[in-house]
Amino acid sequence: MYFLMGVIAPSFLNLIHLVMNIYIVVARGNILSLGFSGISFITKSMGMIFLTWLGVSVIELDFRIYVPILTFVWFFSHVAEAFVIQHYMEENVPKWFKDLQIK
Repeated sequence: MYFLMGVIAPSFLNLIHLVMNIYIVVARGNILSLGFSGISFITKSMGMIFLTWLGVSVIELDFRIYVPILTFVWFFSHVAEAFVIQHYMEENVPKWFKDLQIK
């Protein structure tokens, strides 16, 4: 149960956000993607609070084990998501804009 609630559930929620953000970068552009990243901070925080409540209060997992697993997976999946989104954002920059930058 610790693996399901502490690893699989936050990974799945972050995967949903990642797929939506990649779509927004590719289809709508970098500016809207930055806005979605800001809004997704709020929704991910609500998801973190919900998973903490669900695991500790409802399922009665030991918070000394569950919360560190949940926060560790949550943090590192966010770091991985940031690198993936940055990659897609860099690919989405127009060539004329890249030529303006000093190298």
